[in-house]
Amino acid sequence: MLHVIDLSFRHGERVLFDRASAAISDGWKVGLVGRNGAGKSTLLRLIQGMIEADGGSINMTGRTRVGSVPQDPPGGNITVLDAVLAADVERTALLAEDATCHDGLRLAEIHARLDEIGAAAAPARAASILHGLGFDNEAQARPCGEFSGGWRMRVALAGTLFSNPDLLILDEPSNHLDLEAMLWLTEHLRRFRHTLVLVSHDRDLLNDVCDHIVHIDQQKLVTYNGNYDRFERTRAERLEHDAAQQAKVAAQRKHMQAFVDRFKAKASKARQAQSRIKMIEKLGPIATVPVDERIAFNFPAPDHLPSPIETIDDVTVGYGDGPPVLRKLDLRLDMDDRIALLGQNGNGKSTFIRLLSDRLKPREGRIKHTSKLRVGYFSQDQEEGLDYEATAFNHMSSALGPTAGETKVRAQLGRFGFSRERADLKVGLLSGGEKTRLLLSLATRNAPHLLLLDEPTNHLDMDARASLVDAINDFEGAVVLVSHDTHLVKLVADQLWVVADGKVAPFEGDIDDYQAKLLRERNGGKSSKAGKREAAPPPSIPEQAPKKEQRKQSADSRAKRAPLKKTLETLEKGIARLTKQRSDIEARLAAPETYSDPGINVADLQREKVRLEREIAHAEHEWLVAQEAYEAA
Repeated sequence: MLHVIDLSFRHGERVLFDRASAAISDGWKVGLVGRNGAGKSTLLRLIQGMIEADGGSINMTGRTRVGSVPQDPPGGNITVLDAVLAADVERTALLAEDATCHDGLRLAEIHARLDEIGAAAAPARAASILHGLGFDNEAQARPCGEFSGGWRMRVALAGTLFSNPDLLILDEPSNHLDLEAMLWLTEHLRRFRHTLVLVSHDRDLLNDVCDHIVHIDQQKLVTYNGNYDRFERTRAERLEHDAAQQAKVAAQRKHMQAFVDRFKAKASKARQAQSRIKMIEKLGPIATVPVDERIAFNFPAPDHLPSPIETIDDVTVGYGDGPPVLRKLDLRLDMDDRIALLGQNGNGKSTFIRLLSDRLKPREGRIKHTSKLRVGYFSQDQEEGLDYEATAFNHMSSALGPTAGETKVRAQLGRFGFSRERADLKVGLLSGGEKTRLLLSLATRNAPHLLLLDEPTNHLDMDARASLVDAINDFEGAVVLVSHDTHLVKLVADQLWVVADGKVAPFEGDIDDYQAKLLRERNGGKSSKAGKREAAPPPSIPEQAPKKEQRKQSADSRAKRAPLKKTLETLEKGIARLTKQRSDIEARLAAPETYSDPGINVADLQREKVRLEREIAHAEHEWLVAQEAYEAA
């Protein structure tokens, strides 16, 4: 259906594609992946003909209808439902012609075509898509201009899905969706009958929807069968095989070169030496196996505070003179908490985050915390406050204050992968992922005890998301997280709090249980309101004991688990250290120069690798035993 042939494209001085080729068959659901800046969005624009390639061609079979989400979402007085219906250009044009046409033969053709494309059922189908994305009947009848930018992007997405194109192109469709809408979108894309090309950094979405992965790697397009997890496994195996093959070639080269060096001056061996020189030339240059360097995140460690670090007693909060958003909150935060907030957009997750960060004051009740508590706050909205003419260094220097020297400023930026060169670039020249990393570095500059993260993964690629997971898990303070990335929630959160019906309450179960609950409710036909929706209340926790007694029991449990947690952390650091040592040795074994350096004993390196693997296996067994003890406690 779609053929990319010898594609070449240069953006400024950077070559994004160099004779890249790929073929996508009809009905494939393709995940387009690659590091930030690799050229994913550029390739989508090339496919749609928005920009011209420097070389090669992109061909589609027949009259392929291509659909993608427009960058400018609908606004003004057109209703949400009408905006979605208008996305079917053919239906809209036929209806307009039907209203003015007086030619009986042409009218018959129009009506036949309208029946063929199911025009009569179109409003019901559009309403169903909108409902899945969070718009109830009332919201569908409201003008688009009354909604925020994020909600209008949902309208644009609904219109694209409604148009049912032959080739559907989606670029990060999850950025403006909550978990509930993501579940619906995943199911919708699974059932989509045509061809899909999807750019996303949401691992679960790529796993659940895609049957092929196209990886932008070293300016080429490499196609893999299966979903994202299978792609990762297959690519890791290929890289390992390539590294072993290159090591073998390097060893052959070294052996033959030694023969040449020894006998090329001897007449009796000259012919053999010349033969080996030709064999060396046939081997060609040693190709290095590309290894993507992952940028590590490192949150600064706060000093310890006794728990609870924050207590919320009978708090009600809202905006201005409007109705309360959250009521009668009675919660506490401890130093080792890892909490993910769940609930539909508009239920108050960001409001709760602002309350914790002291950006929003309670109308009733009070929040108690020690004067030493430092809070770090991250929100994607903060990007609007960045000065695009200033550098990352300027922002950090201003945030840390005049007493902070250059070393401290660059050290904090370095925690989030900013080299001197990138730190001295204007913010307007940074990628979306780099802006997110800058905001994270600003949020953690004072080593906060409580870190509040409101959708921190937008614009981060897979490697950066993995680094964020590591940083959160290594962080020694409390974390409250809002994210539609279920993979991130699974890996970092040990508590789920549901924000619904003006309340914030713990959810008994994990994220899979919560998703199953949402699917049951959706199948039961329950609806919700966009912008001010109500979700079913989370399961209540039995009042087995007074709250003070429950808190005492929780504190005793944490005290009992503290040494076990310390043991786990020590073992994890040991495993990380041993794994790094093994990786270093594997890198040396894969390096051609290892086999040409007479001072390096390759056999010793192999034995050291085997020893480290035994130690890692032993440490991992100890970790499993400690983890079982920790969970039992």
